[in-house]
Amino acid sequence: MNHFLLKSAAALALCTGLLAGCAGPQISDYAAEKPVLDMRQYFNGTVDAYGVFTDRSGKVVKRFTVVMTCNWQGPAGAETGVLDEVFSYSDGTTDRRIWTLKRTPDGKYTGTAADVAGQALGEEKGNTFRWGYTLKLPVDGRVIEVQFDDWMYLMNEKVMLNKAVMSKFGFKLGEVTLSFVKR
Repeated sequence: MNHFLLKSAAALALCTGLLAGCAGPQISDYAAEKPVLDMRQYFNGTVDAYGVFTDRSGKVVKRFTVVMTCNWQGPAGAETGVLDEVFSYSDGTTDRRIWTLKRTPDGKYTGTAADVAGQALGEEKGNTFRWGYTLKLPVDGRVIEVQFDDWMYLMNEKVMLNKAVMSKFGFKLGEVTLSFVKR
């Protein structure tokens, strides 16, 4: 009987440890952080970004810059934004992504882009914006879908930091780290 209890306790401890390891920050954790982020204000006009993509081991695989031209239109509380991103990579290649964002009446955001499967979902609280989406990524002549868990943190009126984890089937493939600077 003691052997059974010992095994049960060990199994419970293992499950609890695994679940605790899966728990991560929630957007509500940042509700009181300042300065307060308003995506419609920050991503309005021209924003420059500087970033790196690192693989699972943390090695920098690619460096890049982005010039974003952003604008919002529509009635207060239900605006639509267009974020036109032009990427320049360290290997000399370029890319472009045009996001169409919609602010919903509850203050959340949805977004679409040509290389995004389905709809991106986001929410802002305090100084933070969390953005989740599935990117259609070209790799070796085919397209694979990878998930992005994007976290953006407003540092001041000009600077925002961004950290995104890229995964497939729940396994981390790498991270993107960016600094945004509003002109």
